[in-house]
Amino acid sequence: KLIICVMFVISLSKIIGKGKAKKSTVKFVIDCAAPVDDKVLDIASFEKYLNERIKVGDGKTGNLAQCGVVITRDRTKITVASPQDLGFSKRQLKYLSKRYLKKQQLRDYLRVIAKSKNSYELKYYQITAGDNEEADE
Repeated sequence: KLIICVMFVISLSKIIGKGKAKKSTVKFVIDCAAPVDDKVLDIASFEKYLNERIKVGDGKTGNLAQCGVVITRDRTKITVASPQDLGFSKRQLKYLSKRYLKKQQLRDYLRVIAKSKNSYELKYYQITAGDNEEADE
């Protein structure tokens, strides 16, 4: 009888615990430290651009709040938090970042690189001098 009671309590606690499960969120970070420190990129306008252009849910813009997507910014970073079950893609952030850089005519100088699984970083292109080839001729 004791074993049956213990099993009943365990199964009952599992049923009650399922109702209180917290929804998990996915956070994506875009690190804009280098261009913001050099005053090349305005992070406030970049955040506004993302707010206007991100598509969630049924593929329409402007319904971030209804779907639970939150965009926040620090001094040099933009964080996009999305519910796990929404299926928000990191690739869309890269696409929108590149479009913003193109619109601001910065795409020739900055590139978007994946820093980790959930973050991107804006870096300057490495430009090397090509004088050696001309001197050999």
